[in-house]
Amino acid sequence: MSDTDTLARRAIAFLFVEGGTLSRTKLAHLVGCAAGELAPVLAQAAEKLAATGLTLVETPTHVALATAPDTAPAVRDVLMKELSRDIGDAGLEVLSIVLYRGPSSRAQIDYIRGVNTSSTIRTLLSRGLIERAGNPEDGREHLYRATPELLAHLGVTKVEDLPEYGIMRRDLASFEESQGSFVTHHGTTTTGTGDTADADPSA
Repeated sequence: MSDTDTLARRAIAFLFVEGGTLSRTKLAHLVGCAAGELAPVLAQAAEKLAATGLTLVETPTHVALATAPDTAPAVRDVLMKELSRDIGDAGLEVLSIVLYRGPSSRAQIDYIRGVNTSSTIRTLLSRGLIERAGNPEDGREHLYRATPELLAHLGVTKVEDLPEYGIMRRDLASFEESQGSFVTHHGTTTTGTGDTADADPSA
């Protein structure tokens, strides 16, 4: 058994034991290799998982175990039913926005939904379904994005694998374009009617 093979087996084991998601830095430390040596280890791990109902989800910072594409539809159907009971329609709408539109500010999410989403965002953050990151274009606000755990639960390795991804992205872009641009000022959204939304709930 090669060193890479041994490290790949360890990576799978640690991802399972740690709950499915680990930062790339921590995973490299746990399996016993340098962060720069992790790529071939993960490639080997993915190959080992190919014959199972699992696969790997990789982002620039994290790695997660996920259901394999051929089992994803069944898992996704069950999960969405559970989520609809757990977080309600509002939660599903916000998740749809961050999944299909991509990282979005609270102001942008409010604008698309037409209502204040503070409490819904707090709920999704607490459940680990979305995460908050800095906005590189505006240091005064945050962006919300899907977590690796959410992608793993949905059984996809990247958002592009979601059902009707291209169609949904085009529809969202067309909606925003048809409604006209909006201006944000430190967490406040201004629409064409003069309505405003309150500050970021997690700031």
